[in-house]
Amino acid sequence: MITLLYPYRNREIKRIQRSMDSLAQQKAQNFKVVFIDYGSEDAIAAEAKSLVGKYDFASYTYLYSKNQPWNKCKALNYAIKKLDEGYCFVADVDMIFHPEFTSVLEQCSDADTATYFQVGFLSENDTKKDGPFESYPINFKTNEEATGMTLFPVSYLKKINGFDEFFHFWGAEDTDIHNRLKNAGCKVNYYDKKLLMLHQWHPNYRQRETKTLNRELQLSGIVEINHQHLLHNQKSGITQVNPKGWGTIMDKAEWEELQAFPATLLSNEKKLINYFLYQQLPNSKNQILAVEIKENPIQKELKYLLKKKLGKKVPQFYNLKKINDKILRHIVSFYHTKPYSYQVSEDLKSIIFKIKL
Repeated sequence: MITLLYPYRNREIKRIQRSMDSLAQQKAQNFKVVFIDYGSEDAIAAEAKSLVGKYDFASYTYLYSKNQPWNKCKALNYAIKKLDEGYCFVADVDMIFHPEFTSVLEQCSDADTATYFQVGFLSENDTKKDGPFESYPINFKTNEEATGMTLFPVSYLKKINGFDEFFHFWGAEDTDIHNRLKNAGCKVNYYDKKLLMLHQWHPNYRQRETKTLNRELQLSGIVEINHQHLLHNQKSGITQVNPKGWGTIMDKAEWEELQAFPATLLSNEKKLINYFLYQQLPNSKNQILAVEIKENPIQKELKYLLKKKLGKKVPQFYNLKKINDKILRHIVSFYHTKPYSYQVSEDLKSIIFKIKL
């Protein structure tokens, strides 16, 4: 039995349906699907759970990470850690599979080999259409450099502590795990004998990224940081990662505890933000820290603006986007293994950060 893992958050339901329908049409029903919802909004999660429940080969799991940055590695590791020996394929709700796909997966199953597959990309217009696999025109195909969509021997994934959970948002985790599998003695093969999956179009993370504060959690420069981490692991010959543990997610009780905990108001003044990040946060133990950061209205007052223009000493402030990036960099680097919640308010006028230390 091969397990297909679907990490997911807040994607449109029709996209999931196309992917699941293509699996329902497989000639070899030799698989099961584990659908891991990494903290979708409540209404979307309910729709996704209902849809996935219609397929007898699929199970749905909700993880309480709604107010955290997207982390595909954590979602996958949660499921991988629970798997018995055998094989798993890292799928994606964007994928539409050829009817012979799972037959080929079975043929490629090898205890000492991971196999990744060529993908055909659809255009935006063609993605909106429904039809048999062969009816879709291919916009372009991937080559060996696109390292996602991989069939793994589960034993090797467990040997290297799964995916590297440092990687947040988007980029580099697939190439990294291929490199570390090779370091562990696992072969990695590329399959392009026949096109077996199609990728439904969507804007990528870089296209959605904004220079101002956004309700969708974003961190400026994270793609470059991820790439540097990939290079570090590669140059250092790293095999095992996640020294503080892997596959562990905040549970419902911890999530509810954080949501109920009151936040203290914190101004965006530079000295206060710096003190919070560099003294309070690293030195707090056995407690919950919770702050709501808002802009100090004094910085827009005429008196303040005049004094600043005249070069007089006035308080210095960070804008909320700068604070957002500072806090998220600290979370990614030092605190992502802790139970935490991070939100940008709907009106984009405050940031609420809570963490259990």
